[in-house]
Amino acid sequence: MEKSSPRMTGGTRDTPVNSSPAVAANAEGEEIEVLESTDVLPVAPEDYDPENSGFISTERFRDLLATHGSELDPHKLEVLLALADGNADGKICYQDFVNLMSNKRSNSFRRAILQGSRQLKGCSLRDEVGLGLSQRLVRHVAYETLPREVDRKWYFDSYTYCPPPWLILAITIAEVAVFMYYGFQLDRLVLQVSSPSFLKSPLPYHPQLRAQAWRYLSYIFMHTGIEHLSLNMAMQLLVGVPLEMVHGALRIGLVYVCGVLAGSLAVSVTDMTAPVVGSSGGVYALVSAHLANVVMNWSGMKCQFKLFRMAMALVCMSVEFGRAVWLRFYPPAFPPCPNPSFVAHLGGVVVGLTLGVVVLQNYEQRLQEQSLFWIFFCVYTLFVLCAVFWNIFAYSLLDVRLPPPP
Repeated sequence: MEKSSPRMTGGTRDTPVNSSPAVAANAEGEEIEVLESTDVLPVAPEDYDPENSGFISTERFRDLLATHGSELDPHKLEVLLALADGNADGKICYQDFVNLMSNKRSNSFRRAILQGSRQLKGCSLRDEVGLGLSQRLVRHVAYETLPREVDRKWYFDSYTYCPPPWLILAITIAEVAVFMYYGFQLDRLVLQVSSPSFLKSPLPYHPQLRAQAWRYLSYIFMHTGIEHLSLNMAMQLLVGVPLEMVHGALRIGLVYVCGVLAGSLAVSVTDMTAPVVGSSGGVYALVSAHLANVVMNWSGMKCQFKLFRMAMALVCMSVEFGRAVWLRFYPPAFPPCPNPSFVAHLGGVVVGLTLGVVVLQNYEQRLQEQSLFWIFFCVYTLFVLCAVFWNIFAYSLLDVRLPPPP
């Protein structure tokens, strides 16, 4: 016996209706109503018929889509068809339909897509014509970061620039502002680290001042020179902004901050006498996570010139890392204090290849639903705790000769 979704009629609702259509079947599955509402919301308990289960068969659902599909957004129509084709139970929950029309994705929808066909039947998003500048930008970002067409179309339909990618832009603006401030104060823009007043700032990490906990994060706003800032800023904007547009400020901020903290703690454990400056820990976490995601989903990634772009990203990372290694072993301008360490770069890469990859793998799946995320997060937390204890006890136990405070 075919099951149907609860009936919703205009007589039972006081809310005005006007835009996107929603389809509902009555108790006997004999009538179809096409409703238009500003926001398709879950039906209130009083609107449910207790004899209904809230399900409709996939065959009936395809018939409805064939009849009324022209009234739906074409991208949502294709995702609805993918939902019908990928549902192994032979029935579709009304709440899944409501969630989809409200730009939400439920666990059952996600499972249906994963179990069924991963390819949509219509034309790809790249073949769309007549798009405005902002729509082309969103489409470009979708192809840069997402490996599956169903996800790209979903993202293209639901993205609204609200909120905008503010986090990476705000960090970059703050880094430029701090650099220009110290550029005028120190009267130099190249190799600022060679100035005797550079490390006297309250921002960079210095081993003698490691008890000032904010320095493990604030060091990202200080750079050794304009060449250091330029390379980090270019990678941060070119990779970080598109990732934030797709994954949101919370996820990208988590990866970025974890990379920054891992960078300074890695230096305090492995290069105990060196200071740290620059945002390379966070930048390398984002870039390495993105590159690893591209490699893992190579066949699905449809970004143009992906091999060339990946090679260019690796070249930029190598140049910046090589500059940091050269500077670390170059005779310091003010011995016995060495030049800033390069180990923060490696800490960021490790975070990107572990925690970052998991965060970027499923752009719409909640982090708390990913067991691998919790494994890596627990390992990262354990590393942070060990590094904290190392900073408290190891320096005195090993009798490390630290440079004088700035």
